[in-house]
Amino acid sequence: MKDMHGLIFAYAGGGGTRLKELTEHRSVSSLPFGGRYRVIDFMLSNMVGAGITDVGVIMRENYQSLLDHLGSGKDWDLSRKRGGLRLLPPFSFAGKGPYEGVFLGSMAALFDITSYLSHIRQEYVVLAEGCLVANLPLEDALRHHIANGADITALCTPRRLGQAECACFLQMDDDDIVTDIARGRDMLDTTESLGVYILSKKLLETLVAHCAAHNLYDFERDVLQGMLGTLKVSGYVFNGFAARMSTVASYFEHNMSMLRAEVRASLFLKDRPVKTKVRDDTSTYYAPAARVSNCLVADGCFIEGDVENSVIFRGVRIESGARVHNSILMQDTKVSAGAILGYAITDKEVVIGPGRMLMGHATYPIAIGKGSIV
Repeated sequence: MKDMHGLIFAYAGGGGTRLKELTEHRSVSSLPFGGRYRVIDFMLSNMVGAGITDVGVIMRENYQSLLDHLGSGKDWDLSRKRGGLRLLPPFSFAGKGPYEGVFLGSMAALFDITSYLSHIRQEYVVLAEGCLVANLPLEDALRHHIANGADITALCTPRRLGQAECACFLQMDDDDIVTDIARGRDMLDTTESLGVYILSKKLLETLVAHCAAHNLYDFERDVLQGMLGTLKVSGYVFNGFAARMSTVASYFEHNMSMLRAEVRASLFLKDRPVKTKVRDDTSTYYAPAARVSNCLVADGCFIEGDVENSVIFRGVRIESGARVHNSILMQDTKVSAGAILGYAITDKEVVIGPGRMLMGHATYPIAIGKGSIV
């Protein structure tokens, strides 16, 4: 459907601090995921797959990596003379308003782009978190929104995605109408919000103006919870794979889940492909003595050692005698001869020296910052 406009919040509250070294030089949305993607690729692809041609990406901090990755948007067919991809740096549209120069929440961020909102051509807007990995049927969700006559439709899942203090929980009746909302505390017989909401452009502008006038800053707390008695909120239940990047442990767990065939089948669909920035690499080279089992290996790698139960990004080099198991090696990592890695996450361009041994645990993986030499 071409009557939707996409807005992605390319940050995740306090999630960046909980991801430690992994978000020291980037936002959560630009975290590498699944061997060749970035987290934001999934939400962008969801929108493009639903026929959305205009997408705004609202940034907050550490967004240089995101700018480099998204570019003009041509890899998602969003490089257009009219509309297409718009990158909205923090406070770029801020005027002499109540939120000038200060980030307080999603409604404050939307107020800072009031002029952008006024020029949206479509009738409906999709607000989405940029830290979510899922393949969402947004067209079907919009039809559900219209059929229910809802003011706001929240996409949700019966699964639990992580820490309750970071989540919003919805209680619904038999007609999928939300009757109660809890934030930061789980409730029985509820679904968890995916942080994706559909509403009309007109209602969004009204809510932004109302929140600015009453010093209300947060969409889920001040709009969903605060106005539940006056707004008709509907829930659209999504039963496929969904993951939210909030901690180092959750990032490790969700990446490792990509080794399971059923997860990949739920995430990568022929009719809704996931697009990313193109990097032209040669095929991966496996030396005759290399041993690789149950791994996700991208193009452009050079593997001479032993690799097991790991996610290997593009351009990784694993030398002879090195052993890597239960680990995530990001782009252009080098593991020197004789080194051993277990339950480790290496950021881009990390070099592990000869004979080094780094061992973490499934619940507490080691994260090594970008460009580090160990």
